[in-house]
Amino acid sequence: MDSLELTLFSPAPIYPQLEKVMLSDSLTFFASQLGAEHPLVRMALAGRSPQDRAADLISTTKLKDVDFRREVAKGGTAAIRGSVDPLIELARMVDPYARAVRRKFEDLVQGVEREAYANIARTRFAVYGAQTYPDATFTLRLAFGLVKGYAEEDQKIPFQTVIAGAFERFDSHQGRDPYRLPRSWVEARDRLDLSTPFNFVSTADIIGGNSGSPVINRAGKLVGLIFDGNIHSLVLDIYYTEEKARAISVSSQAILESLRKVYGAQALAAELSPQAN
Repeated sequence: MDSLELTLFSPAPIYPQLEKVMLSDSLTFFASQLGAEHPLVRMALAGRSPQDRAADLISTTKLKDVDFRREVAKGGTAAIRGSVDPLIELARMVDPYARAVRRKFEDLVQGVEREAYANIARTRFAVYGAQTYPDATFTLRLAFGLVKGYAEEDQKIPFQTVIAGAFERFDSHQGRDPYRLPRSWVEARDRLDLSTPFNFVSTADIIGGNSGSPVINRAGKLVGLIFDGNIHSLVLDIYYTEEKARAISVSSQAILESLRKVYGAQALAAELSPQAN
């Protein structure tokens, strides 16, 4: 509920033109799948083209207003059923059909897949052997690699960055996005050891879902957490190469340094510090 309310009542700006494009695209796909004469399509479009219908809905809805969303939520089911906001009316219209389709998909597709997934994985491994990865669902997967830089258009990219680099980018771009730093970091600048390693790259074979994976060195000590890959690592979904593909990790040294000197989380830093063990 907390995460739902955080999204529902977020004061983040809403861009009407983007919303119109997204809704228009969704309605177009909807009509192309069911056909223009389908009763639900005709109800949803109300005799308009997807583009015109989307423009009208986004222009007239009050859901862009956070206070209005709070008011509707506070009124509960009764407020939703009695609302004349065009987007809420559209949602009420398609909801029963969407639930029926979702239930059918869960029963006939997802349920069957979940039940058969383990057998499918075992069969694939029996057929393809070492040519395919073992199933990693609920199993431990280990990737081995070297901390190693790479070359990009004749430029050598070092294996790690330091905290000072973040402030150098911040200064050279006058604090503009995407190099803007949080105020807490700017205010802590003089307290930080700017030579502290920040991020480092390695040849570990990662894929989507690896974010947060611990990075352990050969001595068995935690040295970082993987959070991304460089653009060259996109090929790792289908092919492993260590020429330029790199996993990116935040250094455990940077984590402790920021906990102590940016966030004031001394107790947590002490708990995570090797000296505490």
